[in-house]
Amino acid sequence: MQNLASSTITGIFISNCFYYKDIAQTMYFYAARQPILDAKKNLYGYELLFRDSINNVFPEIDGDEATSKMIEASKFNMGINDFTGNKLAFINFTLETLTQGYPEMLTNEEVVVEILETVKPGKKLLGICKDLHNKGYIIALDDYEHQSVWAHFYPFIKIIKVDFRQTDFEEVKEIIEAIKDHPHIDLLAEKVETYEEYHQALELGFKYFQGFFFAKPEMVKTKNLSPSQLAMAELLYETSKPELDLVSITGVFERDVSLSYKLLRYANSAIFRRRSEISTIKQALVILGSSELKRFLGLMFAVTANPDKPTELLKVAMTRAKFCELVAKDMKSQVDGSIAFLTGLLSMIDAILDEKLDVVLEKLPLSKEIKDPLLTRKGVMAAIIKLVEFIEHAQWEKTNLVMEKLHLDKEQAVKHYNTALSWADEQSDLAG
Repeated sequence: MQNLASSTITGIFISNCFYYKDIAQTMYFYAARQPILDAKKNLYGYELLFRDSINNVFPEIDGDEATSKMIEASKFNMGINDFTGNKLAFINFTLETLTQGYPEMLTNEEVVVEILETVKPGKKLLGICKDLHNKGYIIALDDYEHQSVWAHFYPFIKIIKVDFRQTDFEEVKEIIEAIKDHPHIDLLAEKVETYEEYHQALELGFKYFQGFFFAKPEMVKTKNLSPSQLAMAELLYETSKPELDLVSITGVFERDVSLSYKLLRYANSAIFRRRSEISTIKQALVILGSSELKRFLGLMFAVTANPDKPTELLKVAMTRAKFCELVAKDMKSQVDGSIAFLTGLLSMIDAILDEKLDVVLEKLPLSKEIKDPLLTRKGVMAAIIKLVEFIEHAQWEKTNLVMEKLHLDKEQAVKHYNTALSWADEQSDLAG
């Protein structure tokens, strides 16, 4: 591991990736953050996947160096909880990094020790697993391929990760049969991309799920929007205009008692440190202003759109909104910041409401500036949406191409993502 005394290290966490820089060596790397959900789609933890730059899918360095850099950044720079939100961090370890004791540089309350699929079972590895288990660490086997020799490890293993796309049904049944006498072992399905795969894994007894299935519509159905959802859509439309129409906005709030109550409660909350109480809708709107009103509506959107959806999905929608707004401001006259905010917020409305995007947008009173980029996937605003999607999936080569196409400063763009994620996390905390 590099001598930290000889270099200056800075880092920022950008949504699904941690952006890290060693100033002395001008070295950048990214760690993609992929959520791991439980059977009820609640967040259990994140897997952190190392990347060395925005240009590479995986660095041309070995797994030992990749893991050591990850530990270095998380241990000495920010603290791992800063980019996992106090959830468990699944981190890959090679035999060499296990032998060097790297897992113990992190506490057993913040890390899951994930043994890479390239590590072969043997006496040395067994001894390490036994020792880590006795010290209270959770151990996971990554991309597990069943071999009878792994049975010696089962008493010390808590999680077995199965690539749901690469492992056939018969092999999954073989794994389930092999661990039946070890009920403490939980199965985690990796690369689950659709709800059909999620339900299939659920029926097979998998307890945890990793993949982007939650960011797609669960089912396609036709339904009417509730009065509150229609009111919210009207408010989002009104606040997307360059100039706020207080009369129209006040009228919408006055038609929805629940929203009015929440607005007044928000405006009077301790975070604003008001000297006197705000008692009318108009007063609240004037004092909050455009920025805080959008902030409030973003929170309400996340809370009321579909309370049954995973928090991670709603966080992604809010992160996109803020990121699109910040990027739009950099591009000045090309895209209006308010329009960009709302377009980003609505880019996942199909997954949130479980309905086709075109059907949902047809019901909403939105301008062509918002609808067209989402439906046609063409134009500058659509390119910003593509950019945010590529960052979320850690598709760095495509991310780089879109940034060049939009003439964006790369460092500034990833910093915007850090700001957007912090904003979304804050909204989630307020909602909780």
